Amino acid sequence: MAELKTKATKASALEFIKSLPDEAKRKDAQELLKIFKEVTGEKSVMWGTSIIGFGKYHYESEHSTQKGVWPLTGFSPRKQNLTLYIMFNLSDFTPLLEKLGKHKTSKGCLYIKKLADIDIAVLKQIIKKSFVEMKKKYAVI
Repeated sequence: MAELKTKATKASALEFIKSLPDEAKRKDAQELLKIFKEVTGEKSVMWGTSIIGFGKYHYESEHSTQKGVWPLTGFSPRKQNLTLYIMFNLSDFTPLLEKLGKHKTSKGCLYIKKLADIDIAVLKQIIKKSFVEMKKKYAVI
């Protein structure tokens, strides 16, 4: 089986956020860092060069030969969007997503332009629900 290329590093999530060139993105990322720490109770860990993860589990893809360790949840302040790795099937979150505010989704990612566009209380519920369900479903490390 193929190993995942993105792995946990010793880099500082806060230093990564401080290095972001866009001030608005930097402020939103700092707020997300606080939110994810509060909701998960986990310390932040940098995965690769741009993903900030919380918790970890053993991952084996159902659709390919990839396997390895991956964060239970996390985010990345990408140039286009704040990308949130919700991991759990987002179709299960439809009632919450309808209340969230302006966003886009893919299978396991939630894309937000800026935190001002969404309801933070609803975001916290989504993160918490996903985190709890992921811990139930997978071998947490």
